[in-house]
Amino acid sequence: MMGPAHSLSGAAAWLGVGAAAAAAGHEMPWPVLVVGALICAGAALAPDLDHKAATISRAFGPISRGLCEVIDKISYSVYKATRKPGDARRTGGHRTLTHTWVWAVLIGGGASVLAVVGGRWAVLGILFVHMVLAVEGLLWRAARVSSDVLVWLLGATSAWILADILNKPGNGADWLFTAPGQEYLWLGLPIVLGALVHDIGDALTISGCPILWPIPIGRKRWYPIGPPKPMRFRAGSWVELKVLMPVFMVLGGVGGLGALGII
Repeated sequence: MMGPAHSLSGAAAWLGVGAAAAAAGHEMPWPVLVVGALICAGAALAPDLDHKAATISRAFGPISRGLCEVIDKISYSVYKATRKPGDARRTGGHRTLTHTWVWAVLIGGGASVLAVVGGRWAVLGILFVHMVLAVEGLLWRAARVSSDVLVWLLGATSAWILADILNKPGNGADWLFTAPGQEYLWLGLPIVLGALVHDIGDALTISGCPILWPIPIGRKRWYPIGPPKPMRFRAGSWVELKVLMPVFMVLGGVGGLGALGII
């Protein structure tokens, strides 16, 4: 799928989690719901770090472009080192390592550890990166015609304001993990969810997605998971733009209302 659909699906997924958490008696304070949805929307772009033409490659200028090239090479090396006889020969690393459950867990877990160990500045860094990505994904039309500096300023301002709101008592710094020293441990959850939602979205397209790596399936270790081929679509097609994106908006709205106890 394309960047806007990935970000919408990420936000909708976190709002759905908020509704489920409320039903289970672990209601999210509204700042956690909002921040989590934005982080998840941004994190839903991150698996495309292995593709130099993706939205995320443009998000931070030369830094993100250079990082995409490095991640592409690493992903390709891992693919070559672990492929089985049934896996196709490739010339690049797109839709390999960063499109697996292993990557999602490592990135999300790393963010949680960083938030707990690094304190406020680490939290601000995590929020800044994901706010910029959320702007690039959710407000992609405006972001395309704006300068990178304006997008970065919006991301930095949003991160600073949201971090201050979360830090106030009862606003969710210790949501779900309440022991002393576990503040912001939950920040990794929307990152894991965003990455997995991205992978599921890509699995619906023609190429499928090797979400289950390194678990082998038949003669393949990089088996492209997906529905039957007649049910798949091309990225950017009318199915994505006219059907899935409106569905994500509706589901996100319903999830948000459920999370806030309105329905």
